[in-house]
Amino acid sequence: MLWAPLLLAASLMAAGAQAADYRTIEWIELMPADDLEAFLNPPESLNDIEDGTEADQIAGQLDNRSAVDVDDTRYKQALVSTRVIDAFDGQAIRVPGFIVPLEHDAQQRVTRFFLVPYYGACIHVPPPPPNQIIYAEYPKGFKLESLYEPFWMSGTMRTSLTENEMATSAYAMTVDRLDPYEDEE
Repeated sequence: MLWAPLLLAASLMAAGAQAADYRTIEWIELMPADDLEAFLNPPESLNDIEDGTEADQIAGQLDNRSAVDVDDTRYKQALVSTRVIDAFDGQAIRVPGFIVPLEHDAQQRVTRFFLVPYYGACIHVPPPPPNQIIYAEYPKGFKLESLYEPFWMSGTMRTSLTENEMATSAYAMTVDRLDPYEDEE
């Protein structure tokens, strides 16, 4: 029975190595550089828009073409961009975020969801840009206790467009593991 502790130690080491095989990324890494630049530098004209008006909605902004300058146009394009970073396709990725449930199994475990960078995304209008939303499939499912609870999601990333009545995502992931979020600093 001397082999049992050695086998246990080897499996724990393999599990630790497996977790370390995921590249931890930040959400901004999922945006092409020019989308990020436009997104981080909104046009001054946005300061004049009253909250809750038609102009405050993305669709209203995109339809209102009068007196639009290049910065306005580029910013509006970044808000709905489905452009991705192709290098992430097929990569083992780990990213933190909040869960927006889309589908449950018979035991009420969440099996399909969007992972988003901040609480309330997709629930409140407008959702984040599609390249800031990850569609996730987790066949074994999990019980979501609270929408306020952030998670670390690890799995294989795909650059794949998923459209849903709630939002559109430009990335997808087959989830290997979900862990409660803990700040690593």
